[in-house]
Amino acid sequence: MFRQAKALLRLRGQQSAWRLKSTAAERALQYRAGQKIHGFTVREVAPVPDLFLTAVKLTHDRTGAQYLHAARDDSNNLFSVLLRTTPRDSTGVPHILEHTVLCGSEKFPCRDPFFKMLNRSLSTFMNAFTASDYTMYPFSTQNGKDFQNLLSVYLDAVFFPCLREQDFWQEGWRLENEEATDPSSPLVFKGVVFNEMKGVFSDNERVYAQHLQNKLYPDHTYSVVSGGEPLVIPDLTWEQLKQFHATHYHPSNARFFTYGDLPLEQHLQQIEEEALSRFQRIEPNTDVPPQPHWSSPREDHVTCSPDALAPDPARQNSLCVSYLLGDITDTFEGFTVSLLSELMISGPNSPFYKALIEPKIGSDFSSVVGYDGSTKEASFSIGLQGMAEEDTERVKQIISQTMDDIIQNGFEEERIEALLHKIEIQMKHQSTNFGLSLASYIASAWNHDGDPVQLLQISDSVAKFKQALVENPRFLQDKVKHYFKENTHRLTLSMSPDEAYLEKQAQAEEEKLQRKIQALSDSDKKEIYEKGLELLAAQSETQDVSCLPALKMCDIEPKISPTAVQMGSAGGVPVQFCEQPTNGLVYFRAMCSLNTLPEDLRLYVPLFCSVITRMGSGDLDYRQQAQQMELRTGGMSVSPQVVPDSTHLDMYEQGVLLFSSCLERNLPHMFQLWSDIFNSPHFDDEERLRVLVMRAAQELANGISYSGHMYAMTRAGRHLTPAGDLQETFGGMKQVKFMKRIAEMSDLTQVIRTLPRIKKHLLNPDNMRCAVNTTPQKLSDTSAQLESFIRDVAGNRKQRKPVRANISERPLDPLHESGPSRKLICEQNFQPCQMKTFFQMPFPVNFVSEIIRTVPFAHEDYASLSVLARMMTAKYLHGEIREKGGAYGGGARMGGGGLFTFYSYRDPNSVQTLSAFRKGVDWAKSGPFTQQDIDEAKLSIFSAVDAPVAPADKGSGRFLSGITDEMKQSHRERLFAVTHKNLVGVAERYLSVGQRTCGVSILGPENEAIKKDPSWIVK
Repeated sequence: MFRQAKALLRLRGQQSAWRLKSTAAERALQYRAGQKIHGFTVREVAPVPDLFLTAVKLTHDRTGAQYLHAARDDSNNLFSVLLRTTPRDSTGVPHILEHTVLCGSEKFPCRDPFFKMLNRSLSTFMNAFTASDYTMYPFSTQNGKDFQNLLSVYLDAVFFPCLREQDFWQEGWRLENEEATDPSSPLVFKGVVFNEMKGVFSDNERVYAQHLQNKLYPDHTYSVVSGGEPLVIPDLTWEQLKQFHATHYHPSNARFFTYGDLPLEQHLQQIEEEALSRFQRIEPNTDVPPQPHWSSPREDHVTCSPDALAPDPARQNSLCVSYLLGDITDTFEGFTVSLLSELMISGPNSPFYKALIEPKIGSDFSSVVGYDGSTKEASFSIGLQGMAEEDTERVKQIISQTMDDIIQNGFEEERIEALLHKIEIQMKHQSTNFGLSLASYIASAWNHDGDPVQLLQISDSVAKFKQALVENPRFLQDKVKHYFKENTHRLTLSMSPDEAYLEKQAQAEEEKLQRKIQALSDSDKKEIYEKGLELLAAQSETQDVSCLPALKMCDIEPKISPTAVQMGSAGGVPVQFCEQPTNGLVYFRAMCSLNTLPEDLRLYVPLFCSVITRMGSGDLDYRQQAQQMELRTGGMSVSPQVVPDSTHLDMYEQGVLLFSSCLERNLPHMFQLWSDIFNSPHFDDEERLRVLVMRAAQELANGISYSGHMYAMTRAGRHLTPAGDLQETFGGMKQVKFMKRIAEMSDLTQVIRTLPRIKKHLLNPDNMRCAVNTTPQKLSDTSAQLESFIRDVAGNRKQRKPVRANISERPLDPLHESGPSRKLICEQNFQPCQMKTFFQMPFPVNFVSEIIRTVPFAHEDYASLSVLARMMTAKYLHGEIREKGGAYGGGARMGGGGLFTFYSYRDPNSVQTLSAFRKGVDWAKSGPFTQQDIDEAKLSIFSAVDAPVAPADKGSGRFLSGITDEMKQSHRERLFAVTHKNLVGVAERYLSVGQRTCGVSILGPENEAIKKDPSWIVK
């Protein structure tokens, strides 16, 4: 997976059980600097009380490998190894290597142990990333035996991979006949990374970000595309790949990180015995030298493909000014500039928001904006997208003028206070993937020999920051002057759409292909054909995976650990209370029903949700409101919800979910902000609304090339269930097009009139229920505050008639049938219908989905269909769609709304993939799978079912969908009980061609075959 990282302060952790003494962190305090353990020497032991952990820093005696262990009372243990990979060309060698090392190793020579282990483990995370200057291999799991299994596989893959030529062809690039079995079909480029990168660069935001980095750092590794430039990838040879591994994948060039409550000695022993003991120290020479500073600023221009869904087709230019900053290994300087960046650009009170966004010169900030600490020297960028070419000079002028204004006026103290409050909340909030967050947070600085322990001591940086402001009130203004005003190393990069962009790209690829083909003799072509057949044969043969370690079904807990909730009420509104170790935070949720909302207003609900907390309310204008939210809460949001019923396919609940969190001391303030939103929201500021509409429309348009599979799935399910139809309205292509239409309106009066109509139906305590997660000590106080909030908003309570007559009630507490209930819409006469839709898009890859209507969650066959989806993915579809087809991803999944979903992601094929889905069903019906295959699919499902849940989210599934612990337990028992016969049976009953009702959708480039086929609707 290729990614551009941004090192921001996003630290979220989870403590499973709050004790006064944190045992794992305490044990680690016993290590001493200089102590020798399994070939390692302890260098430093540092308590980090803010994050409830102890950091232990070590080095490996023989190879010099660096090691950091974060001991913390968290059972979701993580391992990561990071290698500094600094390519000097754009062939994508580190990215293709990242894919290829996972295709088999010395101890585990089977093809693709990485994907095979997904089904042989209870991992909570497994992946690999290629950044600009490092490659990282992380996994996490809650099971100690599993941790050792995965560690063996990862160590062997990274340090002793097979790197077979066939794997390089499959994962990197190859020339092959279009139809591998037909020597007369034309030769084309194939390969997983080749297609992945074509997909990545079909996203204009990524094109821009890549150019910006390459041009701001033109002198070393950052001037190339580490993920691979599609037209340069075919210059990479297998020999070069192996050479890159030999020089970069060495312990002397590695940084190991472990996290959690498992003992450190065990990890060190296994890493030493299975890998490091076989190496001697080398000098890797992978250092990145500082970028020589320019003596004068530079300008440049690039082009991209036009976006048919852009909010304003006439304004599709981008412009951004990027500044080279200091070395990221200076922890405090990095911390200061990242805070400075937030103050400059974040939220409606920031100077650049006021100067660039509010005048509506563009639709949003440029795709790269703010502080970026993912390169050895950081950068800061500011600019606009969705602007007109003639505004170029004006935007440059505004950026320069705004810098001057900041130097003169500085920042209000309250904004600095709000930012420090945000950091306090981020440090207290606990998430389930805290280890992974830490690994990503320290990666860049540690990669360049910064001190990872210092990065974790955030409170020290905060204290130093406050002190600097006391000593010099102009501290931040001086930084702006130094880094921005007086900095000659700055690049102004503009980007404009070129109608012929895709055509030129395709032509360049065709020319590259022809040059390769012209250099081939007849015997070369014959050899290519034969190698293609060999690869196809290798991909098709059944693998012997017995060499791989695996957990067994007996390693899975038979019972779920229950979550205790108490049902109560506040001011006549039902409330679910859940006591959790939330570390001094209170989490509030409220579900408000949409049942009384007139149907013609449904399309507006997502827009209503995104603006209701951003337009101002009560005595506060939108700027004051934003400021209060930052000062007093961890954020306040409203989002549309469609919750399919667990027992009936044609029933669902529709509503909007209010969500917010705050420190205990701020409870009255948080509820006061909600009261104002209920009682007197502001809707009449057309200028403010236009800014929000433009940004929302731009974000939706930008998201399609990244989330195309989600849009394809939502559209394919649209006509299969009533909930599916509403999901398309709220979150599908229908919504994208609606928002584009709103953004194009010259007059928003009609929208302004619509919003209060929606508000009176939605923010009505009469059809609302609440949930609160907090510590036992805070429960009664929270309950009292909630009571007074409900009293404050009682004026909005009104009994209104539901729009649909057929309402079905489900008790919130199954033990009290007569108590308060969820009110579901029931469409008994719903007729599912088959529909095939094609959206022509400006990308060179496809997103394909086919969905079949099956059974709801509580049905006895649901568990079998879930296991079948996992097994079809692992044992059939992955091989067909990714290995043979070259798509970045694909498979099947069973959805809670009773929809069995096939999908592919960044796929060079379209109709052929649909045929792979059908063949997958035939494969399942013929039942060629073993008990081991079934157990593996079950393991993979249990790793998702038993994924850790953060204290903030405990009980939220029950609150939203009414699925109780008892229902989860019976689902669990059905999963355990699934047999071979069940799997073949459900494939025949639900997925067979004659039996099924299905929807199909594809987003992709122009497609002649589909256009000629009258069974498709082409958009």
